[in-house]
Amino acid sequence: MSDLIHDFIFESARRTPDAEALVYGSARLDYQALAHSVQGAAGALLATGIERGERVAVYLEKRIENVAAMFGAALAGAVFVPVNPLLKPEQVAYILADCNVRVLLTSNERLAQLAPVLGSCPDLRQVFVTGAPDNVPALGGIAVGGWDASQGEADARVLAARRPIDADMAAILYTSGSTGRPKGVVLSHRNMVAGARSVASYLELTPRDRVLAVLPLSFDYGLSQLTTCFLTGATAVLINHLFARDIVKAVSQERITGLAAVPPLWIQLAALEWPADCSLRYLTNSGGAMPVEVVRTLRALLPNAQLFLMYGLTEAFRSTYLPPSELDRRPDSMGKAIPNAEVMVVRPDGTLCAPNEPGELVHRGALVSLGYWNDPVKTAERFKPAPGRNPALQLTEMAVWSGDTVRMDEDGFLYFIGRTDDMIKVSGYRISPTEVEEAIHASGLLAEVAAFGVPHPSLGHAIVLLALPREAGLDTAALLKECQRRMPAYMVPAHIEIRSEAFPRNPNGKFDRNLLKQSYLSMFQGAAP
Repeated sequence: MSDLIHDFIFESARRTPDAEALVYGSARLDYQALAHSVQGAAGALLATGIERGERVAVYLEKRIENVAAMFGAALAGAVFVPVNPLLKPEQVAYILADCNVRVLLTSNERLAQLAPVLGSCPDLRQVFVTGAPDNVPALGGIAVGGWDASQGEADARVLAARRPIDADMAAILYTSGSTGRPKGVVLSHRNMVAGARSVASYLELTPRDRVLAVLPLSFDYGLSQLTTCFLTGATAVLINHLFARDIVKAVSQERITGLAAVPPLWIQLAALEWPADCSLRYLTNSGGAMPVEVVRTLRALLPNAQLFLMYGLTEAFRSTYLPPSELDRRPDSMGKAIPNAEVMVVRPDGTLCAPNEPGELVHRGALVSLGYWNDPVKTAERFKPAPGRNPALQLTEMAVWSGDTVRMDEDGFLYFIGRTDDMIKVSGYRISPTEVEEAIHASGLLAEVAAFGVPHPSLGHAIVLLALPREAGLDTAALLKECQRRMPAYMVPAHIEIRSEAFPRNPNGKFDRNLLKQSYLSMFQGAAP
């Protein structure tokens, strides 16, 4: 039985070496070939002198190389850090420095953009680029090499000596908190293996399934497409789509059986024509509530596909799902706990809420991560003792206190109510208001800036940015352009307003975001989903 996340690939290779494992464009790898690529990636990383537990970052769009590098890092006893390819250089540099990345895999084009900021990453000692290095800028002593040329068979004895156990770190996924910079959620092999087994069980995945990997691999929901496929011997098909219709086309061409997306993408897909003989067996949604009308439309368009509505936390990988059989009765429910997890609704004092009483969602079990990288304060805020602890147990079990307010009905089904902090969730991305403010404040154009999220019918939230310029003459078009230069697309405000007076403060002297956003709460009501 697989205890480590990379074991999935090698066990599938032993069972069905010729079965198709990974597809990217015209490249098609069976499990034997994928296992060989992972071995080669581990060999390349070991040759750099990477130590057990050190971090390997991958900053690429979805492709064969980053899959091999992530699982190769795990095989080598290192920790992989998938970086969202939409992030700008300053944000990438923050992640590389925050978790002391030693090795980075990227492309020539991305490296050219990163070069000016890599000086702030003192632990980085090796950069690999896909293909061969081309016009590499000076990087102040950081070695640069071609990824393909660096592949080599990893020494079996070294791998055996480096082999981790399931409690060891496997990955760090960066997610925004309610304040400040993104936080690195540390996942153990045990977390990821338990998550893959749980999700694969209720989706009933088999080796015959073909899953289209649409979502970023830096997103736990996107990474899950790989881990569940490799566990079951199914096929993962990578796609970097530009338009929703590209997905429909790929589903038909590759005879896809499983498709995962977030609500804004489902809204686009629900507006397209689908073939009558569509191969899809199941659909999944997470990253926000799916509008009920979109649920109805998708079920009419794809009557042979089961729709699973899910809720997850990066801190616990996945928490709940609604069985398709319950959709008609409970279309607005987030379902019940996934297999091998317990989800509770608790009061501030930790006691369990009564049926339909609002409370905080708390998740316990094997999927609870190891906390936030190098951040004891934020870890203590979110990871706390599990409610209902048996006083006879001397060691404390930690649970994730989500910050989400939910209720549980008499039958044990959960319903989302809202967040207890200022977190903004746009198209499945969790965004800190402070993160948006800091990015644009660094331009030097603004004396004051405040960002907040307001409800949006298709995005979940839309970001509103209020700005007090340092000098007269700054208009919204110029400020929007600056935001686009400094932020990934999902973080760019949907509405910008220039103000001429200082913002109101709360008693602590902070901007009163709640007061500021009151007049904007309904601004997107009636917008087309």
